[in-house]
Amino acid sequence: MEYVYAAMLLHSAEKEIDDKAVTAVLTAAGVDVDGARVKALVSSLGSVDIGEAMATAVAAPVAAAPAAAGGGSSAAEAAPAEAAVEEEEEDDGAGFEGLGSLFG
Repeated sequence: MEYVYAAMLLHSAEKEIDDKAVTAVLTAAGVDVDGARVKALVSSLGSVDIGEAMATAVAAPVAAAPAAAGGGSSAAEAAPAEAAVEEEEEDDGAGFEGLGSLFG
């Protein structure tokens, strides 16, 4: 994963993503660099628009973040819990009605 992070760092710094640059970033981070992995990463990123990929990847967690961040409201937490209890009660009754029809 650190190889991808190195490429993302280079992209955000508006530097060219090549073997030498990725190796330099990884070495500076104290990673034991595998040259074959660096070459594979650089060649696979040749046809990828990294900016678009990062924007798409970031969009999904951001959409879910406001719901998680608002967790301090006890009223908001109580409403889903009450709805779950009501659904369970309805499901229990529906199961017994089905069994009753089996015995006439």
